[in-house]
Amino acid sequence: MKKESNEVKYKLAEYILKKMQESGLISEEEREKIAVLNIETFSPELAKVYL
Repeated sequence: MKKESNEVKYKLAEYILKKMQESGLISEEEREKIAVLNIETFSPELAKVYL
């Protein structure tokens, strides 16, 4: 169950990150750095696919 939970949390974090960039709150460079941190934090099963 934890693996599925991490996957959902990761996808939600990425969605929010995308919306923040679209709104001009963060730059593309910042988004990329945070995306790497999200993978480290949530350890999604499909991490290799996301990068």
